[in-house]
Amino acid sequence: MTNYYFSQNPEVIHHEKERTVQLLGTQLNFITDNGVFSKNRIDYGSKVLLQATEKISLPLQAKILDVGCGYGAIGLTLAKKYPSARIDLIDVNQLALELAKKNAEVNQISNVKIWSSDIYTQVPEQDYQLIITNPPIRAGKKVVHAILTQAFEHLQIGGQLLAVIQKKQGAPSAQKKLQTVFGNCQVIMRDKGYFVLQSCKQGNDATL
Repeated sequence: MTNYYFSQNPEVIHHEKERTVQLLGTQLNFITDNGVFSKNRIDYGSKVLLQATEKISLPLQAKILDVGCGYGAIGLTLAKKYPSARIDLIDVNQLALELAKKNAEVNQISNVKIWSSDIYTQVPEQDYQLIITNPPIRAGKKVVHAILTQAFEHLQIGGQLLAVIQKKQGAPSAQKKLQTVFGNCQVIMRDKGYFVLQSCKQGNDATL
């Protein structure tokens, strides 16, 4: 289990690679390594999730949290595209966090904070306008649903959660769970079996 990408300290033989990618019309360079999620390419679900961000409205100085950031593909792309925004990136995987910090430096991205947190345990703030996640499906349904439902507590009123999950890996049950917690959940994008779920925190929503 210690070798899983959702472990705190994966035991791996290091083999760093660097690749250049285009995401949201922005060119970025990412360093990856063994022991992190989708080390050989940007996960298709992450690409779909990033595309879905163009369907929602956010202020230029939005405060965004990327939960389960890995080596930074989602959070750093948003930070590069929206330099006036503040992007926080969290993960439990220490190797992934170090790579995310390297990748922020490589891409000259300064509008980010990157730190370790097991889900939201080390996230004191409750005023994010967007929480975005490609959750670690292999960590199990309990972890995935905790990431989704506990987002409610860390969003400001009017804030949004965006999550990508494959239909065959639990998107319908996740949608039902979010509907219960937020009082709303819609699929704003579908692509090759990936569903992007959106829930908004409203003043009279249900609570945990």
